Amino acid sequence: MSDIAGILAREIELVSRFISLLNDEQDSLKKADADTLQAITAEKSPLIAQMNSAEGERMAAIGAAGQPGTKASMQRWLEDNAADTAAATNWQQLLELAREAKALHDLNIQLVDMHLKNATEALAILTQPPESSSLYGASGQTMSSSGSRIVDSA
Repeated sequence: MSDIAGILAREIELVSRFISLLNDEQDSLKKADADTLQAITAEKSPLIAQMNSAEGERMAAIGAAGQPGTKASMQRWLEDNAADTAAATNWQQLLELAREAKALHDLNIQLVDMHLKNATEALAILTQPPESSSLYGASGQTMSSSGSRIVDSA
């Protein structure tokens, strides 16, 4: 296995772990389990750093160090190194996993937005000023309520 194929294999393993965390995150979002979400976030941050590091290593290995990791850079390298079929296979697998991770991430963002909207609406309901309710007395005239249902209904 070439160096590039090996780096890609490590990236596949890292992205696979990231997908697993995104699935766990989605389950926690569905359950509104904030404690588990915090633990998942703590796991995701170093994993993202490892994925970025592996991408940087791959970019350096294909002679594109310091450049942003793009599909085009890798595709050019694969065209120039067509004999490295393991790298080509790993690259395709990595692209598929990256698409899956993006779809999961986008769905998780939608779930977070839904929770945020619900929390904002609940907060608005809880913090709105009380409506002034009026009662009508025996004369048919409006009388203010005292705030006590027992007294007001008597």
